[in-house]
Amino acid sequence: MFFHHTMMFNRPSSIALAAAVLLSALSGCTVGPDYHGAPPVAQDARSSATFVRAPAAGTTATPAPNQWWLAFNDPQLNDLIAAAFAHSPDVHIAQARLRESRSQLQKQRANELPKISGDAAALRMRSPDLSSLSSGSSTSSGRGPLQLYTAGFDATWEIDLFGGTRRAIEAASADAEAVDADLADTQVSLAAEVAQVYIELRDQQTRLELARRQAETEQKMLTLTQQRRERGTAADLDVERLSTQVENTRATLIPLDAQLTDSLDRLAVLTGREPGALDQQLAGTRPLPALPGTVAIGDPSAMLQQRPDIRAAERRLASSNAQIGEHIADFFPKVTLLGDIGFSAGDPGHLVRKNNFSWITAPYLQWNAFDFGRTLGSVHAAEASRDEAEARYTKAVLGALQDANSSLSRYGHQRDHVVTLQKVETSASHSATLMRQRYSAGVATLIDLLDTQREEFTAQQNVVAGQAELLKDFVSLQKSLGIGWQAQQG
Repeated sequence: MFFHHTMMFNRPSSIALAAAVLLSALSGCTVGPDYHGAPPVAQDARSSATFVRAPAAGTTATPAPNQWWLAFNDPQLNDLIAAAFAHSPDVHIAQARLRESRSQLQKQRANELPKISGDAAALRMRSPDLSSLSSGSSTSSGRGPLQLYTAGFDATWEIDLFGGTRRAIEAASADAEAVDADLADTQVSLAAEVAQVYIELRDQQTRLELARRQAETEQKMLTLTQQRRERGTAADLDVERLSTQVENTRATLIPLDAQLTDSLDRLAVLTGREPGALDQQLAGTRPLPALPGTVAIGDPSAMLQQRPDIRAAERRLASSNAQIGEHIADFFPKVTLLGDIGFSAGDPGHLVRKNNFSWITAPYLQWNAFDFGRTLGSVHAAEASRDEAEARYTKAVLGALQDANSSLSRYGHQRDHVVTLQKVETSASHSATLMRQRYSAGVATLIDLLDTQREEFTAQQNVVAGQAELLKDFVSLQKSLGIGWQAQQG
């Protein structure tokens, strides 16, 4: 206990009370710069009604839905994203960091309150007989054992005269909000990654099925051509050309199958499961998700407000600004009120008696007036951190605008590209049909038929790959808009 039983008072010191009142009055002072929000960045873009690179068709300025994946109408994709949010290690890491930051905020808030502790002790001591030792006696009987029992409470309260504690709370609160935004950013990235890998999986399954059908068709043609050669109506060259075509088509199956396995494993890990856990669930070829006809993209101002990485950068800027005041407060004196109440007696049965009660109060002043620039160095370091945080915020805003506009541009161009690929596929399919009729009528060669079939197969593969790329561009667009996160409770 502080100064336990060293002084006894009959009444509180009037000087201490006056000092406490004065210090309480001064405690409203808060040093350091007040935070007035993030600096203005990209004001022209914020005031614009649309994005610079938004396509002329296929998009609308209405607010984008947060759960954008529901527009695909794919229950399996919905289940995968829900599982990723619930079981992904990345989400668990971000959630743990959020709990940690909130605990740090709770700790800083507790620093505003008094610290109270209790203690109790039972002492037993036997001291030597000093008188017998001083007389030169060879025997020393000593004195009987002494006993002392004490119990009491101590309290300390550092008065936040210049707002150092309040600035620390302000910084911790902003840090907790930044970590909350980090969790939202993790969810945005996770939803986008799950969707893109799922689209890749369906793309690979579809193209693998097309390749197998093509190989089966070519194998049938090879068998028929071998039969014709046996009857003398087909040349060896025709058989060799068909054999080469069949093997080339089959060769495309191997890398596609490897890519498909990799996609299955990536989806399993993203959803918090071991590789191979989704093989049965996602087996079988299914069509690519359906792309919505019109994409809601909102406006630049809404995008900059909802992107979690920008919110995190702004909150870290606020925290850095508060830390300046936290260090400036170290220039000034610190006053702590000390208090102690307790009982002491030689007999535990007499401990709690009025005559054995004692108390003490004292204001304690501490001022590190000469630190040879240590505090000033801390203030300058905090100011530099604030300037860095401001630059990072500016970078986040400009990067977000670039990300959104680039995604819109890619989406618009890929949409046009898919339309062109579909026209090519229609033409190639029509040509292949005509050539099969000519070959059956005997007015076209096998080489001509193989060429048209190869073009048809390539066109079909290109359309599937183009549609998959368009879907992935749609997902990238949603990620660039900063949507797909869920608000955290608590």
